[in-house]
Amino acid sequence: QVQLVESGGGLVQPGGSLRLSCAASGSFFSINTMAWYRQAPEKQRELVAQVTSGGTTHYADSVKGRFTISRDNAKNTVHLQMNSLNPDDTAVYFCNALIKKRSMFSTEYPYWGQGTQVTVSS
Repeated sequence: QVQLVESGGGLVQPGGSLRLSCAASGSFFSINTMAWYRQAPEKQRELVAQVTSGGTTHYADSVKGRFTISRDNAKNTVHLQMNSLNPDDTAVYFCNALIKKRSMFSTEYPYWGQGTQVTVSS
């Protein structure tokens, strides 16, 4: 069974920083793209940032220049460094990974973490 476990959320003042981490565990062949999504109350879940296994990154316009996504392929982890946080960043943040379970010919499936709350408030 594949599990994604997030950590690092919390309460921070505007202008502050937080670092989110997500670790994948269980039995699988490979992880392709890893990503962070977020969902604010009464809003749709949105992509925040993603990174491929080769290191190519993509960011939502709203976080460019403030957030940095990184991954450690050897440890099956992905991190999101969030700087200059503002109240609009308040949301539940979810880790996502596209995983092949058995071999390179396996179908790729998305897996999700349970989410971690980030609250930006004074």
